[in-house]
Amino acid sequence: MTLLQIMPDDDSRTVVARTDRPDEISAALSPLNVQFEQWERGRQLASDASSDDVLAAYQQEIDRLCAQGEFRLVDVVRIKPDEADPQWPARAHAARARFLEEHTHDEDEVRFFVEGSGCFYLHVGRKVYAVVCEAGDLLWVPRGTPHWFDMGSRPDLTAIRFFQEEDGWIGNFLPDSLAKAFPTVDDLRAVQLP
Repeated sequence: MTLLQIMPDDDSRTVVARTDRPDEISAALSPLNVQFEQWERGRQLASDASSDDVLAAYQQEIDRLCAQGEFRLVDVVRIKPDEADPQWPARAHAARARFLEEHTHDEDEVRFFVEGSGCFYLHVGRKVYAVVCEAGDLLWVPRGTPHWFDMGSRPDLTAIRFFQEEDGWIGNFLPDSLAKAFPTVDDLRAVQLP
């Protein structure tokens, strides 16, 4: 479920707002210059679709975004469970841990979720905006925005990533990250909306 939960940055137990309505999510993020949109779902992609197949399925939207954000590089990232691989749990944990600390980037971070889900936590002003993105969701986070990302305890996602520069996406990790004080994406999913 696509979800936005807003919390004060000094009290993760207090929920200022929580919604699964895309129009409300977009409206809440817009003043932060964060763009949230949903692309048409239901495109048929084989489970073994290549990165080229994924990009071709969304070419029109990709072209629009590349022109809008001057993105020069676009790729596909896949993280899928592999129960046959005894190293999978360790690799999944390492992939998840890599992004769990608060950081910024020198360019915009733009992700479109083709399959699966993940949660971006945006630390803006005195609030943390937890945005759970599902298949069909696009999130555009402006450069310099403190944030972290949680792909969950069982990572399973395919996403299209947009880059302005080859090395612009390198994380600048913050010394006083408050990420550990906030609920994980698994915790957020476990709570039902009223």
